[in-house]
Amino acid sequence: MYSLENGRIELEHGSIKEGLIAIASGKGGVGKSTVTVNLAVALKALGKEVAIIDADIHGFSIPRIIGLSDNPAALSEKEIVPPEKNGIKVMSMGSFVDEDKPIIWRAPLLLGALQQFMEDVHWGELDYLLLDLPPGTGDMALNIMQQLPHAELLLVTTPQITATNVAGRIAGAADKLNVELIGIIENMSYYQCVECDHKEYIFGSGGGKELARKLSTELLGELPLIPLIREGGDKGQPLVSSKPDSKAAREYLSIGKKIIDRQKGFDPDKKPMSLKK
Repeated sequence: MYSLENGRIELEHGSIKEGLIAIASGKGGVGKSTVTVNLAVALKALGKEVAIIDADIHGFSIPRIIGLSDNPAALSEKEIVPPEKNGIKVMSMGSFVDEDKPIIWRAPLLLGALQQFMEDVHWGELDYLLLDLPPGTGDMALNIMQQLPHAELLLVTTPQITATNVAGRIAGAADKLNVELIGIIENMSYYQCVECDHKEYIFGSGGGKELARKLSTELLGELPLIPLIREGGDKGQPLVSSKPDSKAAREYLSIGKKIIDRQKGFDPDKKPMSLKK
């Protein structure tokens, strides 16, 4: 799908200089796609060139969350110009099918679509390419990590034990595939009253911190459960761009800075690995 040259990932029609980040969750419903979009907007606000591949092909939601209505432009059968929103390039099956239509494809077809997104799209010079993975440890998520040995894993979880336990499983699978875990984002950490700022830990507290300890990685941030985030996703107005001065937006920017600060380039010796013994 790509080659590694001079410390950067070289694509057919572009390059990635700093990070190819696979954003994953152990289960659905933890806000992974919302985190992906707002993190992309935060990285863009910090001066980075960013793109998103919506690799959750059965459950695509990135176009709605980011407010994307334009479709890709085809220059030829092997050349696609991605649409942009907020200065962020996006490729998603949501640009090719109706939002309410199911996609009944098995893994080989899904991986073929991902390969096309990587190889045929004019990405240009990127700093970061974010991959919004399907939730869980199914074939699609594992195959993506196996095919992209230079990707790094960013885990999204909520605080409760059921979420952190399954998030730990995907981290274990990534470790077997030699995909580095760069950190954990705890989403819906607490509900904060808009009137008095009182916090309620609806899903418990400390789950993300404990998971980070178990996995010997960093808890990059704790994001609140507030109506503004949900409303922004429904309207296609990501919180980081629509409410940049909000506490949640500042937390996203803090996470973005931590990711930028830790990037150390791509390991030229990394090769695809298999889960087979």
